[in-house]
Formats: sequence, C-alpha cells, structure tokens
Amino acid sequence: MATFQPSLECDNISNTHSEQTDSDLIQKADERYRETLPNLPKGKGWMTQHLVQYQGFWVNPDAALKNLMWIQDHFKPRPTDIFLASFPKSGTTWLKALIFAIVNRTRYGFADHPLLTTGPHDCFPFLYAHLYEKDRSRFDLDGFPSPRLLSSHIPYTSLPNSMTDSQSYRFIYICRDPKDVLVSTWLFMNKLRPKELAPLSLEEAFELFCQGISPYGPFWDHVLGYWIASLETPEKILFLKYEELKKESFVIVKSLGEFLGYPFSLEEESKGVVEEIVKLCSFEKLSNLEVNRTSVQKFSKGARVDNRHFFREGKVGDWKNYLTAEMVQRLDEITYHNLLPSGLLFPT
Repeated sequence: MATFQPSLECDNISNTHSEQTDSDLIQKADERYRETLPNLPKGKGWMTQHLVQYQGFWVNPDAALKNLMWIQDHFKPRPTDIFLASFPKSGTTWLKALIFAIVNRTRYGFADHPLLTTGPHDCFPFLYAHLYEKDRSRFDLDGFPSPRLLSSHIPYTSLPNSMTDSQSYRFIYICRDPKDVLVSTWLFMNKLRPKELAPLSLEEAFELFCQGISPYGPFWDHVLGYWIASLETPEKILFLKYEELKKESFVIVKSLGEFLGYPFSLEEESKGVVEEIVKLCSFEKLSNLEVNRTSVQKFSKGARVDNRHFFREGKVGDWKNYLTAEMVQRLDEITYHNLLPSGLLFPT
C-alpha cells in the first residue's frame, strides 16, 4: 500500500538547522531527559511496566516523556497550524478524519479520497510521532504544507508558551465520558502490553484510573485544562464532547468548518457535502476499509500498532458491559467532585 504523503507544493520550508545542529539539539534533549527521569515519581504502567509523573501528569517514561520534553524545548509552531488535542481514547481517530476531510474538501473527491487508502493517523499525524527521529525516517514537519494538521495528548498546562500565548493557532479538544474512556483505554492497552508483562485486570485499571494514574492522566485535570482555556479564549479553542458529536454529527461538522476558517457555503450544503463528509468518516465506513483492517500504524521509536485496534466499537455507553454498579457510582462521584465547580458535566 502506498502511504499518503502530505503534498509539499506550498509552504515548502526547508530545515533551518544543519545536521550538526540537529545532532546538538538531540544530544541536549537526551541530557535533559537523563537528568530529569530519575527524579520523577513512578506509578504502575498500563502498556509499560511504569509510568512517571511529569509536571503533574503521568506519561510513558521512554518515548512519551522524551517527545514531550522535545516539544517544550524545540517545537516551532506556525500561525496557520491546527491542533487536535485529546485525552487518549476519546474519539481522536474519528475527529482526525473529520477535520482532515473538512480542511481538504476542495482538494480531493470523495471517490478517491486519501482516507479511503490511508489511516487517519497518517493523514493527521501525532505531533510527537515525528519530532524525535534521529534518522528522520518519518515525515519532516518543517516540510509540511500549511495549514499543518497536528494532534497530541499533551495536557494544556504542559504545552510550550509558543503554542498557548498566540491567538492565531486553533485548537480542537475532544473529551468523552470517563467511564467509556476507562474501558476503552484498558482494552486498548492490554492489546499492546508486552507478553512479558501480565495482563492488566479491569479492577487494577479501575483503581489506577481513579487515582489519576493512567497515560496522560489524571483524566479530570487533563479535561479541565482545555475546558477552562476554552472558556477564556473560545475563539482559539473549540471544546467538543464525543457524545454530542455522535448525536449531532452534521451540526458539529458545520461548526468545525466555521471555527477552522473553512465554512461551508450554501451551495456545498445544498449539494450534500456535509453529509458526504460525515458518511466518509463514519465508524462503519472507516473501520471496514482495508487500510484500517490490515495495515500497521508506525509511530516514533519503532512503535507499531495495528490500525484495527483504533476501531473497536465507537459506541456511547459501552461501559455498561464492563463496569459494576459500585465502580460506576465511585467514578461518577469522582467526576462530579472534580468537574462540577467548572460547569463541565457528563451524563451519569
């Protein structure tokens, strides 16, 4: 399969650093990482043996921490960048497809669209999947055309000032009922957990999640960071709920177009363009494509994930098939306690 490559026909910006400079930057990043790692608190890992707490959030001590520190020190955003932020397993893959289709709708036809042959994570890459590559074996972000579509799970408070101070960047944040997030994360991580580590039981995952010890957790702090920022700068951050996107896909796709600066014209609406985008990016359509059933997604540091693992159920309320009444009550109470003062609520 030929992998989709972003076109370099516009804004083709060459690297501003020489190979020697790149080597120096990588060396400095390695040194800061080695100095920082031993002093970080440890917690039980979901996919790896341990997570470490960095700036109040739990991350994988290898690739995730290294890439986060690299972004904080060296990433240079462009004013036209569009960022998708999320807590893991909150609808990221689906929203990537929708935003990519919205922004590029005049460039590709629906019959031969890149999303039909390329996974959403290649069309709309994770920011940290490409920055820390010594051999530059992945896409070079400097060569991406504008607007660059980049996603991350990085908490808002851990983003560099270069990404949060400017009013020109656009962030879309998607969140989801924490009960569904917990179940989806547990199932996903166990599929990727090395064979030398025993599977993580649902009871263990539940306790860790309630304590805030999960990839990029605590969940509530992650969500609140973007929620509060969206209230303060609504023109910069669009805050979405997965449940509302499922219920009102047509309305929210139109809102996304408006927010991103790609509003749908009356002619496009009359021709059913919005409906075509919703259909193209539906769970049923994407999950049954060959690229998403049989191909492998490559990330930084040699990480590989079967694309099919990103398409499990896509349902709202699947937690009912896994969590006990006691688990539900406890998790709802924690969520209520943490989010109610901010005015952010999920259905119970």
